[in-house]
Amino acid sequence: MNLLFLMTDQHRVDTLGCYGNPHVATPNLDRLAATGTRFDRCYTPTAICTPARASLLTGQAPFRHRLLANYERNVGYLEDLREDAFTFPRALAERDYQLGLVGKWHVGTHRNAASHGFDGPDLPGWHNPVDHPDYLAYLEERGLPRYRITDPVRGTTPNGNPGNLLAARLQQPVEATFEYYLATRTIEQLDRYAADGRPFYLATHFFGPHLPYLLPDAYYDRYDPGLVELPPSIAETFEGKPPVQRNYSAHWTFDTMPIEVTRKLIAVYWGYVTLIDEQIGRILTRLDELGLTDDTSVFFTADHGEFTGAHRLHDKGPAMYEDIYRIPGIIRVPGQEPRVRREFVSLTDCTATILELAGCDPSPATDSHSLLPLVRGEHPDWPKELLAEFHGHHFPYPQRMLREDRYKLVVNPESVNELYDLDADPHELSNRYEHPELAGVRRRMMRRLYDLLRERGDNFYHWMTPMYDIGALDYDPTLSSFESAEPSA
Repeated sequence: MNLLFLMTDQHRVDTLGCYGNPHVATPNLDRLAATGTRFDRCYTPTAICTPARASLLTGQAPFRHRLLANYERNVGYLEDLREDAFTFPRALAERDYQLGLVGKWHVGTHRNAASHGFDGPDLPGWHNPVDHPDYLAYLEERGLPRYRITDPVRGTTPNGNPGNLLAARLQQPVEATFEYYLATRTIEQLDRYAADGRPFYLATHFFGPHLPYLLPDAYYDRYDPGLVELPPSIAETFEGKPPVQRNYSAHWTFDTMPIEVTRKLIAVYWGYVTLIDEQIGRILTRLDELGLTDDTSVFFTADHGEFTGAHRLHDKGPAMYEDIYRIPGIIRVPGQEPRVRREFVSLTDCTATILELAGCDPSPATDSHSLLPLVRGEHPDWPKELLAEFHGHHFPYPQRMLREDRYKLVVNPESVNELYDLDADPHELSNRYEHPELAGVRRRMMRRLYDLLRERGDNFYHWMTPMYDIGALDYDPTLSSFESAEPSA
């Protein structure tokens, strides 16, 4: 079984037609969903690039693989996976798979994709590396102009400096965009792998639609901002919320820009999604032309979501909202009927699925469950909740989240905890952690989160033992034995 893995970065679920957006043109991903399995409740293990991508590579939760932050903002965490860490490409290589990865790597600083056995240009960093020699050679060979932007969009930071670049017009034709280049290199790799004849795993990791949204005019202006319905959570007041959220809003300069700028930014983000969908369409078309479709499982997902103004925020950060934790998840396996699944699944579950499709043992992917039973329409005993974590970005900020069908609990040790009733408050505007009518829900979920963390071996539970209502203790939280020690003679 060949494996084609298509991945975007910082991609909102609600920008795809197959997930209900009536305006954004995503015909290629919609077709993939219509012929495969669409997971309606797919989540990232952590809403930040490097730890999420390391979880995909290893099949392990971030606390276990310990690559906890993007290196650009690293504050003392590991910068590379341990040498002895299990990774799925190693297992596939033992099965004589050809391995390719075109696009964003962002899993460590000293070891790149080639270190893990992948073919493809080495494209480091978090954004399109538009000065990379291979990209410049691609442009020169085709007589295409180099990268140049105009009309930058940015706000003002609390200290009066210009804020992060959010969007700009890209003065290049679509054929010169980095997204088009990535699809072209993927198609070239597909051709080589098809000629070889051995099974392959080929990944295309787009750098977008991560901000800044840098697009040619045709995509920058593709969607009328008048079509954009602002997210209801733009009414966020941060009342009863962890103060860090208000700080992040200031960092991303939300209140320094007119609301119509936010509406335009969302429209531009939609244009970015359409540009990427078109490039995915080129790849899938070539798969068809090569006669490989019936022998190739295709994945589409993202590392995490994006705020685009929701909760008066941009980017991602220490706020465990659905906007950045829920991600698209589509898998098409030859011979399987199209279907939609509502179980909670994770980006990490892709690892065991890849291993099983390749005929490898999935058990080393410790925190991963193969999705194939769900793809086949079976009804296995599946977890009824989802666990996620965060460790910080610009600064350490540990969080743990338990997501159930109706409720979400977020534990913030330095601040107030959060509890959301997603039936009554789907946009997570009202923190109900202290509401007396939900005391029973809070107590039950806190205990369940506590038990799950202990089962996993995530030592975050030690903070919870003395601080929250988790019931009777069954161990000594001081990690000592003073009271039980025998007196000396």
